[in-house]
Amino acid sequence: MRGMRTVRNAHHRIVQAPAETVGALLDRLSSPDDPLFPTPVWPAMVLDRPLGPGADGGHGRVRYRVTAYEPGRSVRFDTTDDGIGTGFHRFDVEPLGPGRCRISHVLEVTMGARAFALWKLAIQPVHDTMVEEAFDNAERAALGSLPHPPARRSPRALFFNRLFWARPAAVSVPAGARLLHEAVGRPDFADAWRMPLKPGMDRDPDAWRHVLPFPVRGQATQELLVGKDASHLDFRSSVLLDEDSVTLSTAVRIHNTRGRLYFTLVRHVHPYMARLMLWRAHRRLAFATRPSGERNGPVLV
Repeated sequence: MRGMRTVRNAHHRIVQAPAETVGALLDRLSSPDDPLFPTPVWPAMVLDRPLGPGADGGHGRVRYRVTAYEPGRSVRFDTTDDGIGTGFHRFDVEPLGPGRCRISHVLEVTMGARAFALWKLAIQPVHDTMVEEAFDNAERAALGSLPHPPARRSPRALFFNRLFWARPAAVSVPAGARLLHEAVGRPDFADAWRMPLKPGMDRDPDAWRHVLPFPVRGQATQELLVGKDASHLDFRSSVLLDEDSVTLSTAVRIHNTRGRLYFTLVRHVHPYMARLMLWRAHRRLAFATRPSGERNGPVLV
């Protein structure tokens, strides 16, 4: 068809581990303990059933279906919508002798001119980074550590990662924010913002104390309370975590006329600052996550 282009993008890596070891990792794609897909920095692979022919799903906005699967060796996904074009991507593990194998990822898609321009501008740098980080994860899991520096995240990949990162949504202060309710029973002002937690992100409130710039006032199993007291007003902010989301709630108690005048101005800025603080903390914790707690160099976000 006129104006159509076929893109073929291939990545390969030699792993100093048996094909059976790396192939077993491939078999866990899309599972709750998927060791390959580089979450939570990048979107997780999610399928509507266990890995096998007919399983539908995708990662992010890319949708596909499993059309071929050889356990421990190969899996192929065919596109199911026109988002990126018509074609497939596949993972393969090839034995290269005792204790050595090659892991490969090949994408082959036919797309129109607009999709091709988007591929070159935005999708390819993200795709290339995700695949190389998946290979890093394969080596970490198979060998116990990464025998070389981790894959580099290009500035363009990081730009689009930042651009499409989830944004906080306004919600009611959750009833589960017990420490906040106990600290400020009848606030003069309260609001709350929520973000989804990605697979692999830490659900322990203690992890959040290092990314929030306020004194800790209390901690429970699922909640961290921070805040400050002043002569004109006090505030408390609660970070509440569950299996699916994190909620940042703030409650303010005003003491006097100076506090009311001060907060008349601050309340217009506060929603922006609260959203920004939650967004930055959320993203920083996602980027700090490494398989098995391993950290490789600085966290660049």
